[in-house]
Amino acid sequence: MEAKVLIYLNEWLQRTGFSPEISGVLRFVVLILGILFIGWLVDLLARNIILRVLKIITRKTKTFWDDVLLERKVFNKLSHLVPALVVYMVAPAALENYPVWLKITQSGMGIFMLAILLMVINSFLTAILDIYQNYEISKVKSIKGYVQVARIIAYFIIVILIIAILIGKSPILLITGLGAFAAVLLLIFKDTILGLVGSIQLSANDMVRPGDWITMPSFGADGTVTDIGLTTVKVQNWDKTISTIPTYALVSNSFQNWRGMEESEGRRIKRSVRIDMNSVMFCTEEMLNEFRRIHLIRDYIDRKEQELKDYNNSLGIDQSVVVNGRRQTNLGVFRAYLENYLRNNPHIHQNMTFVVRHLESQENGIPMEIYVFSKVKEWESYERIQADVFDHVLASIGHFGLRVFQNPTGVDMRSIALSSKDDLPAEQSHRPDQL
Repeated sequence: MEAKVLIYLNEWLQRTGFSPEISGVLRFVVLILGILFIGWLVDLLARNIILRVLKIITRKTKTFWDDVLLERKVFNKLSHLVPALVVYMVAPAALENYPVWLKITQSGMGIFMLAILLMVINSFLTAILDIYQNYEISKVKSIKGYVQVARIIAYFIIVILIIAILIGKSPILLITGLGAFAAVLLLIFKDTILGLVGSIQLSANDMVRPGDWITMPSFGADGTVTDIGLTTVKVQNWDKTISTIPTYALVSNSFQNWRGMEESEGRRIKRSVRIDMNSVMFCTEEMLNEFRRIHLIRDYIDRKEQELKDYNNSLGIDQSVVVNGRRQTNLGVFRAYLENYLRNNPHIHQNMTFVVRHLESQENGIPMEIYVFSKVKEWESYERIQADVFDHVLASIGHFGLRVFQNPTGVDMRSIALSSKDDLPAEQSHRPDQL
């Protein structure tokens, strides 16, 4: 039938007075215009009828995934394949007498369809990622790395097919020939390959999730994970800056994930105050009577005093010498006070690790360490609770005859100098060389 249409068109052109040469050119132009018209008409029908029907159906369905596909314009881009496919199929019949132009048309339509297909795949993968992020499991495992790998594979295949069309060779031969460039490809895609391996390991071992708080000093990262990609992991630091970490670095290097703390019942408070060793002493009866006025340790002092008295009497210890036997010290009473204070603090978790201890004495004093857990884990409130605890600790140390160790400051040096000056005879205190 197509041949009859072409013969009729050729005869009609010649009857109008055109020469055979001009008739051939006009016939070719008419055929090209006809093909383009058919393609335009099919594209118009696809966009204005088929696509509109799909939009109406999508809006009426209860599922959300088709809305995501529509939002990402998957159907819109897919509609452009229809006219290209029609032109590709009509071209042989219209251009059978023009083999060169037939090859150019079909090759062009083939490349165009591959480009449209690549756009469709890209939008479809993005839609899959959007759909996945609507499920709770997306907070545990990220698939962004796998989506990016799928994109790379799609780009690779489409590019190979386009090159095969342009040079007129089989794509299998091109893929086989790429074996010789494997080393170059490995070098070019080194970060991508390492990122893929790292992404799989992070996901399989559940090492990092979006929303996790991680610290990685080697990359200046201390904040929340916002994105886990194929080659990079983005961390929004607490100062609102963004740190970008290679995905594989999270596997090959060490980092700290605070998820365990956030999932537990409390957040650790571990801090110490250094006490001047020269202020530690045995408690006298007057000191104990003064300590009994402190509500939190009144019962403790009576109970401890009776325990030590029974012990010393059982061994017949001469208690007239202060170092004989067992006695209470102001440091021990202070430690007991801190324990009772923290036991009565409603913000401190009582069922988790609870230790008040003093560590090995050093040249800068005796560290009195508090190792407890706060019920509140939110950063700002946690810091406020921790500050309140140590405000009280620092303010109460003096009531037990203890002093906080502190290196001498300029004020201390000035006080010493003034004291030395006051101790000099009057006639020497005014001599410049004695100052």
